[in-house]
Amino acid sequence: MRPSAPPALPALGLALPLLLLLPPAPRAAYRAPRFDPTWKSLDARPLPAWFDQAKFGIFVHWGVFSVPSFGSEWFWWYWQEKKIPMYVKFMEDNYRPDFKYEDFGPLFTARFFNASYWADVFQASGAKYTVLTSKHHEGFTLWGSKHSWNWNAVDVGPKRDLVKELEAAIRNRTDLRFGLYYSLFEWFHPLFLEDKSRSFHQQQFPVSKTLPELYELVNKYQPEVLWSDGDGDAPDEYWNSTVFLAWLYNQSPVRDTVVTNDRWGLGTICKHGGYYTCSDRYHPGHLLPHKWENCMTIDKFSWGYRRDARLSDYLTIEELVKELVETVSCGGNLLMNIGPTYDGTIPVIFEERLRQMGTWLKVNGEAIYETYPWRSQSDVTPDVWYTSKPKQKLVYAIYLKWPTSRHLFLGQPIATPGATEELLKKNHLIVTDTGLLHIFYHDISENFGIMYR
Repeated sequence: MRPSAPPALPALGLALPLLLLLPPAPRAAYRAPRFDPTWKSLDARPLPAWFDQAKFGIFVHWGVFSVPSFGSEWFWWYWQEKKIPMYVKFMEDNYRPDFKYEDFGPLFTARFFNASYWADVFQASGAKYTVLTSKHHEGFTLWGSKHSWNWNAVDVGPKRDLVKELEAAIRNRTDLRFGLYYSLFEWFHPLFLEDKSRSFHQQQFPVSKTLPELYELVNKYQPEVLWSDGDGDAPDEYWNSTVFLAWLYNQSPVRDTVVTNDRWGLGTICKHGGYYTCSDRYHPGHLLPHKWENCMTIDKFSWGYRRDARLSDYLTIEELVKELVETVSCGGNLLMNIGPTYDGTIPVIFEERLRQMGTWLKVNGEAIYETYPWRSQSDVTPDVWYTSKPKQKLVYAIYLKWPTSRHLFLGQPIATPGATEELLKKNHLIVTDTGLLHIFYHDISENFGIMYR
């Protein structure tokens, strides 16, 4: 059949499958520790298989910074520490002179937060895991932390355990894995600042705040992704990271399924941990020898919701699909971030992007989920990327732009003259209603063209 026009949004970026011959430990049964509290031992832990198979997750940045919702989730730091003029002026124009950042706490109401609706939207997106900011650098916890008196969502603002509500909804209504982000340091916590003033030779803050909260989070909510961040320029020895991770991998209730990232102290990023993030919005564009994740934002400039954002500040669905395809082709996972509002709603543009991604994945998810990088990640033809399923002897060519010539040339497959032509004649070329092009080939040796018929 000959399509009269490029396919509609659901078929954006099409996938061609090609058939080839090619410390308080829980009260559980005792287990002998398998991992020592050293990076050499911890880095040898195999990454649980589910994470590589998942490919796509949703990051959620939500906290007191969602109240001013101006400029960045780093609002407090930019206003009080850096005194950046636009943030200072925003406060002068909109709040009384004696207003403090802590006064935003009661205004973080989560009044319209409906965890079930969030879960349904996340499920519709096609994501396989989600990561919620349980505590950002401002120190406000989205659960009733025993170690964050009067600066948590149970004592102030919502008067609700937001982590528990979302965790229950995700696990009861979806097939997503539930994960939590946690910032090790806090910008203005007096104990952290005192430790810092002594070049981190004392550990008041991690001993009394960070580590107790990490143990509490894991034991209470059992996250299967623990996304650490914010080392505050302190080394991993200060945070006691290796001891905590040894407990997490050996004795915690999620020891067999939890995955961790690489942000456990100064110098650990892109070097130690379960999978690498290397930097925010990390996108190398080539295959890496270690599992990695591209954590990025739909809003090009902020992780938290911004009232001052313009339409052009948001990535289009075409740009997001491209980011997903390129990331997965190079062996990574995509963790795509949204920023809810202070009252607990997902802004319409974020919901639209999530649902659009889900629509695309319903058509092309076979070429994304549970795939592996192929011998070539991309093609000489621009905007063509490959994934594979070796056990099924399948390679997928995903092309992001509908060829105006109605010919798609693939330079990486190697064709056998005669045999390939006969096989194509025998099987015929099929373009489905959704635009998904199926080509089954055997031992291919020269560049060849594919014509839509």
